[in-house]
Amino acid sequence: MRATELARAVRAGERSAVSVITFCLDRVIARDGALNAVTRLLAERAIDQARHIDAIVASGGDPGPLAGVPFGIKDLFDVEGLVTTAGSHVLADEPPATQDALLVRRLVAAGAIPLATTNMDEFAYGFATDNAHYGLTHNPHDTTRLAGGSSGGSAAGVAAGYFPLSLGSDTNGSIRVPASLCGVWGLRATQNLLPTEGSFPFVASLDTVGPFTASAGDMRLMMDALTGQTLARVDTDGLRLARLGGWFATDVSPEMEAALAGLCRALNVGREIQLPEVAAARAAAFVISASEGGGLHLDRLRRQAALYDPAVRDRLLAGALVPAPVAFRAHKLRRWFRDRMHEAFEATDLLIAPAVVGEAPRIEAPVLMIGGKAVPARANLGLYTQPLTLAGFPVLTVPLAVEGLPLGAQIIAPPGREDRLIAFGEALELSGLARARILED
Repeated sequence: MRATELARAVRAGERSAVSVITFCLDRVIARDGALNAVTRLLAERAIDQARHIDAIVASGGDPGPLAGVPFGIKDLFDVEGLVTTAGSHVLADEPPATQDALLVRRLVAAGAIPLATTNMDEFAYGFATDNAHYGLTHNPHDTTRLAGGSSGGSAAGVAAGYFPLSLGSDTNGSIRVPASLCGVWGLRATQNLLPTEGSFPFVASLDTVGPFTASAGDMRLMMDALTGQTLARVDTDGLRLARLGGWFATDVSPEMEAALAGLCRALNVGREIQLPEVAAARAAAFVISASEGGGLHLDRLRRQAALYDPAVRDRLLAGALVPAPVAFRAHKLRRWFRDRMHEAFEATDLLIAPAVVGEAPRIEAPVLMIGGKAVPARANLGLYTQPLTLAGFPVLTVPLAVEGLPLGAQIIAPPGREDRLIAFGEALELSGLARARILED
């Protein structure tokens, strides 16, 4: 179920696209009752497109680098003919989308096939994919645990082997958190690198969209399709590496600390860098998210408050009340923190940090231990992702090669250096230090 392998087999005529799609549809139908990662199957469209791809191959043509590869779509991207729900009943009466979102169109043009829309926190406001309308998404590796969010359905779908590629969004960690908890690759690209056209917004100044994949090689292939450009090959020998300390070394679980320490030993990482005012940066991300999200929804809240998920509604209402001077100060801090991030990269090429505190929290007790206290997971799974969000730098979540439940590391690069991130991820995968955790048959 690696995209690179599937596309090669389909393009060579060794496997039909129809057989791939049929297998994946059957897998979702058989297994998703226990996971709830998928909200809508696009079966008719997927089979029709697969037949078209097989016809191109049979005639001697090339349907594209992602020929026959199925992918999942977070339910905030437009899919032609469907209402874009953004995980909510509030939008149920909106007209169906007249065309696919731009990133969906780019994947289709590369030969990939939309298979399903995936579950999410309502309006992408949360880290748990616990949705009052569409239910809770369970972790494929232990269904008693959270998958993370808000792109939990997309991450869980890759981990469950429904599709090797999926689209998500990341405002404060909504790709990085579920990628870590589900054991797959996830990329928050440089702010504004990937177009958000055709995706429902949450926080316009922080929103990014991006991919989950089953391998680092798949990430390269998918980013080529999403950007329309061929990612440069980068020599990773000699890259200067450092681990983020301070905030990013506090409250880390024993399992995560052992995994990160092992990774750093294997890579001979001896340097530690501490970013200044990380707590303030996280607070600023909270304030910007709340104020912009609340402002976006204020008119709908006045008319349709009862249709919102109560947990989301209350946070949006609170955000709408944030005074303008407070939001202004948060944006001012954002600019300052971005400058400090640039300074950190004067002495290093890549930074390493935990993606989350540790393993996926249990559904029956959705808490994390922070500062010696049990705090709600839904609000705090972004402890290590939210501060980095503020700067808008690209971050690759790497599924570490560990025993037990999945654990992920954030690898951070300067803006525009996705080429460096993915090359480094490929090197980690080749060395055995990183591997996705995909359920087998």
